[in-house]
Amino acid sequence: MAIIRNTIAKKTVFEIIQLNKTAMSQTEIFAMVNNICDRVTVYRILERLVKEMKIHKIVNVNGVINYAPCNSCEHEQHLHHDHLHFSCTTCKKLTCIADNHIELNIPSNYQVAEVFLTVSGICPNCLIIP
Repeated sequence: MAIIRNTIAKKTVFEIIQLNKTAMSQTEIFAMVNNICDRVTVYRILERLVKEMKIHKIVNVNGVINYAPCNSCEHEQHLHHDHLHFSCTTCKKLTCIADNHIELNIPSNYQVAEVFLTVSGICPNCLIIP
């Protein structure tokens, strides 16, 4: 059984992710930790939180990995994250659209490691014309 370590840095990173309404990149998270730890430590914390199934990874349309909290994930859902993520081409924010579950029919002789379902376009906030 793995030991779950709860450090101030880990708590801070997790709180940052939970309080944000959109998925965040490691660079964005590191900018908000206020020098509690270095960039490599933030990366290790993110990987640990993914492994503990508290957050999940999302790859945006530019190939950047972002992180979002797992609010309603079951163990099997966490492994596959079968919902859409929306990447806004205007504001660059990445949002989980958790209500849209997609069923994937992958042949049984394939073992799925990760699934990234990201669509791009303009989000509702950017569509508002002043």
